[in-house]
Amino acid sequence: MSILTRKWRPLSKALNPKFITTYTFLSQEPQLAEEPPSPPSSTTPLPPNPATGSPLYNENWRSPIPNLSSPSSPSLIPLGFSQQHPSSRIEALSQTLDGDGMVNLFADWMTSQSWSDIKQLFEFWIRSLDNNGKPNKPDVNLYNHYLRANLMIGASAGELLDLVAQMEDYAIAPNTASFNLVLKAMYQAKETEAAEKLIDRMIQSGKESNGAPDEESYHLVVLLLLTQNHVDAALKYIDLTLKSGYMLSVEVFTECVSSCVKTGKLDTLVSIIERCKKMDQNKALCPPWNLCNYIIDVAMQADNSELAYYGLEFMARWIARGEIARPPVLLSVDEGLVVNALTTAARNYNSKLLDGTWAILKRSLRQKRVPSPESYLAKIFAYSSFGNLQKAFSTLHEFEISYKDSTKETEEDMFSPFTTLYPLVVACSKNGFATLDSVYYQLENLSRADPPYKSVAALNCVILGCANIWDVDRAYQTFSAMETSFGLTPDIHSYNALLCAFGKLHKRDEAVKVFEHLVSLGVKPNAKTYALLIDAHLIKRDPKAALSTVNDMVVAGFEPTKEILKKVRRRCVREMDYESNDKVDSLAKDFKIRLGTENRRDLLFNLEFSTHSYMYRLMGLASLVFRHLPRTTTIYAVFGVPLIYSCVVQLVRSSNLCKLLGFVLNLIALLVVTTNEDRSSFLVFLYSFVLIKGHGEVDGIWQNNSRAIQI
Repeated sequence: MSILTRKWRPLSKALNPKFITTYTFLSQEPQLAEEPPSPPSSTTPLPPNPATGSPLYNENWRSPIPNLSSPSSPSLIPLGFSQQHPSSRIEALSQTLDGDGMVNLFADWMTSQSWSDIKQLFEFWIRSLDNNGKPNKPDVNLYNHYLRANLMIGASAGELLDLVAQMEDYAIAPNTASFNLVLKAMYQAKETEAAEKLIDRMIQSGKESNGAPDEESYHLVVLLLLTQNHVDAALKYIDLTLKSGYMLSVEVFTECVSSCVKTGKLDTLVSIIERCKKMDQNKALCPPWNLCNYIIDVAMQADNSELAYYGLEFMARWIARGEIARPPVLLSVDEGLVVNALTTAARNYNSKLLDGTWAILKRSLRQKRVPSPESYLAKIFAYSSFGNLQKAFSTLHEFEISYKDSTKETEEDMFSPFTTLYPLVVACSKNGFATLDSVYYQLENLSRADPPYKSVAALNCVILGCANIWDVDRAYQTFSAMETSFGLTPDIHSYNALLCAFGKLHKRDEAVKVFEHLVSLGVKPNAKTYALLIDAHLIKRDPKAALSTVNDMVVAGFEPTKEILKKVRRRCVREMDYESNDKVDSLAKDFKIRLGTENRRDLLFNLEFSTHSYMYRLMGLASLVFRHLPRTTTIYAVFGVPLIYSCVVQLVRSSNLCKLLGFVLNLIALLVVTTNEDRSSFLVFLYSFVLIKGHGEVDGIWQNNSRAIQI
């Protein structure tokens, strides 16, 4: 009621202009006194005017409220705004409120979003006088309310900067909140360059000043730069934010992660995540679920195992949050993503990523089902790459237990040492027989443990590992010990590994006996068995036997692959078995396999030159070598063998006896110009060359040319 009473009191006194009031707001014209006589020059001058802090002191401050309709009246706002006539209510309030009352009233009006009223009231209040008869002086907090009102009304960043500059007229230093309001206007207008300049100015002011940037300042600038794709500049201010110990908002962190992934700045993103994890206020930051999947996908494509691990860690947080939510939200990681993560860990030798990936897979499955065979195989591949054979065979044992009830055909595909378990085979034979013997002895000890561990698949890996190092004796002993020492029955993969060992060492007959033995035992050969037997025949250069095995393979119900037919056809061409070659083409047509041509191999096998300039160049080079180099046996062996051999071969291929005779005469001329010692060295070299290289190769070339001429 006191506010209302004080509100109407000036109006009642204004009706009677004859009364004189002591109220600070006068409605009548002041009566100026006569000018006093000028003081003598010897008097002491008055002290300076203590009235400071308002630009209105430059005017007649006893009449502080000028005619607002006058275009020449000063104002804090542009001319168009000052020409509006305020309501009587706001004008009366400006005459009765002090600074604290203004702050309380602004707080009420901000809840109702009366921004225009806040703006008008402040403009009238700063032109009013306080209880001491001096113009009202706002503090920085009150002025920030005025800035916020202008921002909410729609003032531009330039207008807010002008208002901030006018704070100096009231002896007010803008603080961080004042600049943040300007940064908000710049963020709304997408003024990136101006925002960078403003925050740089705030940083230069120092941490001790009132205008230093805070979390909100960095948030506005970083978010503005990221949305405008200025990633490098945004990363600079993110670094300053973390150095200052401020907290990154979830919005800024999410936008930063997305921008870094899109621009390929994966290492920078890893650094930011690591720094956030070390800070208590930022270690709980986590991007959305879909963005986590995208992070892992991009990280695996770039082979960035660290970023892939952090992406899986974020997904684990989401899974944990979903489990404790009410109602619970059960999230699960895609198992294909897990397989890719395991292979990424294997390529980068990152055991931390391997352990984290397997843990999140187990948590996603929630013990409702076992991991897929692909997940187990990827884990075995990872441990094999690390060289950790103990964990690799342990994973194989877990794999066998999980899928022990599978069908026989499925087991053959899952536990084949030639395909799925081949990384384990390579790991076993990496250091030769030492590793293979170590693995064998460990498997032998485990077979006597309690409970015993006996695995045919593990022993098959050892047998094939022996075949890879061309040690057929160890392969055969391991195969024999499978029944005698371990009490296990060899499967088809065991016989295939033994076949591979015999075939690599050109022991075709032994390989055939192994094949006949497994057939007599009632073991059904698979496609790999026939392929290994065909390779054994081809190594012995027997295309007819290989083609016969292909026919047996077709009768058994298996379809020969394109690679098998191409190898058989290649051997038929090399052995000039054109009848078998025609049969291979017929098989390819029957199975609709396009073998294609082997132009590159034919170019190397049937090397021909269309001109004779190459031969002349070789002959000239040979002459230069023998005339200008010291003629010793070593020099002849190093430089002469390739030159003379190439010349002779090309001359014989061209069937040009005249040129061959000319080349021989050139060699004789070299003998004439040399000394006796050099001549003897050259003769020894030439004789060795003819015996070792010339006779066999030249004779073979003549035979091939004669056959070609007959055809």
